[in-house]
Amino acid sequence: MEENKLLFYERLPNITSVRFFLAFLVMIYHIPLFSQKRGFAYFDDWAVFHKGQEAVYMFFALSGFLIIRQLYVEKQNTNTVSLKNFYLRRILRILPLYYLILLIGFVHYQVILPNLGFERENNYNLLEGIFLGVTFFANILALRGPGGILEVLWSIGIEEQFYLLIAPAIYFLPKRRITLFLLLFTGLYFCLFMSEEFPLLQRYRMYFYYFSLSGFFSILLLKYKSFQIPAIVKYVILSVTILYFTTPVFDNLFDNAAYHLFSMILFALVIPVLTTMKINLLENSSLTYLGKISYGIYMYHAILMHIAGILYLKISFFSNLPFALSVILFNVFVVMGTIIVSHFSYKYYESYFLKKKKNFR
Repeated sequence: MEENKLLFYERLPNITSVRFFLAFLVMIYHIPLFSQKRGFAYFDDWAVFHKGQEAVYMFFALSGFLIIRQLYVEKQNTNTVSLKNFYLRRILRILPLYYLILLIGFVHYQVILPNLGFERENNYNLLEGIFLGVTFFANILALRGPGGILEVLWSIGIEEQFYLLIAPAIYFLPKRRITLFLLLFTGLYFCLFMSEEFPLLQRYRMYFYYFSLSGFFSILLLKYKSFQIPAIVKYVILSVTILYFTTPVFDNLFDNAAYHLFSMILFALVIPVLTTMKINLLENSSLTYLGKISYGIYMYHAILMHIAGILYLKISFFSNLPFALSVILFNVFVVMGTIIVSHFSYKYYESYFLKKKKNFR
């Protein structure tokens, strides 16, 4: 590749490990909710246990930063975007695990639970549910209460819906107009999302503005590589982000619209900061690997929660444990079990498709 061309798959520091922390926040958000609904002992007294939704929002921002960056680099290098290759890469990365979880979820709720003697309400037509899941409208399916294993797929649906929109836009737009488009799209879409004129956008949780604003900043970072963010600004942004995820400081400070606006801007700023800093903890090889399997961690954790739940309900030993021990054992089983399953899934299932993905770079 010519020296003046941008690197399509340049490795950015710290980002991979951050994926794991976000997936972990989602896990420890869902575990107490799951336990509470089923009468199990649970602990969620700390603010960090209530940041699962915000972690998903930051996942959206991180995805937008990386994917829009890749699309822009391709546009810069070739003056076009191969939509075919882009969507084939998305298919090979997302679909194998997505459809596996979709299949497991329907089998679990329609076959396994009834045969184990558990009754549950089906508030949706099965064929309609399958159609919504297969076509990446899991965000609509999630509103029907199909069960946690299927409900976690909503965010994957949102992500793919956004890329069905943004990749063709970058393909057709002149290079010089892409940043302006992303900024205008973010502002206009955010206003429409928060207005009362388009209630379905909020109802179906179509948080596209997280992707687009972070994509805007990713392009700015490419355009102005020589610009150095002052160290004090970096540490302020990182400190605010840590406070955001570990304390309730900002929860009651804003109304819904202002909270999303604040979150969107914070994530769009902290991701570029992370990519321009050396943070030894986040470059740790073990954390980096956990980041690589974070997609699996996000997708499998609901399954492990249900396995733990069935064990707790069917085996009297678990119901007689002291409160603290019960909480610890349940959480450790789900977290460690999810990591182990995600490791084997990545190594023996997902990697098969990821190797093929390289053919379409």
